[in-house]
Amino acid sequence: IAEFERVITAAGSDPPALAAALSGFLRRLRLREEPASAALAGEAWLRHLDSRIASDEYSAGVGRALIEAPFRAQAEYDAPALIALVRRTLRQSFDREAAHA
Repeated sequence: IAEFERVITAAGSDPPALAAALSGFLRRLRLREEPASAALAGEAWLRHLDSRIASDEYSAGVGRALIEAPFRAQAEYDAPALIALVRRTLRQSFDREAAHA
């Protein structure tokens, strides 16, 4: 959780940097549970994230910013909504770990 907060703080108010930082954070998180997910990119990455939270918020919602915003000089998306989505993904990951402990 501390790393998640550091990622957000480090990106500041730079939307492309925030999206890139959150995507990197999610990759590190997913590597812990499923190392093969490191090879995923683009739409496949978003579908994988959707499968982890039983939603389409990555592939059809604000989560698209993870693959679109980092490559734009100016990116507009709902940053608080993206942060909330990643936070929810993190919580669900912790819940799965606790259930298997």
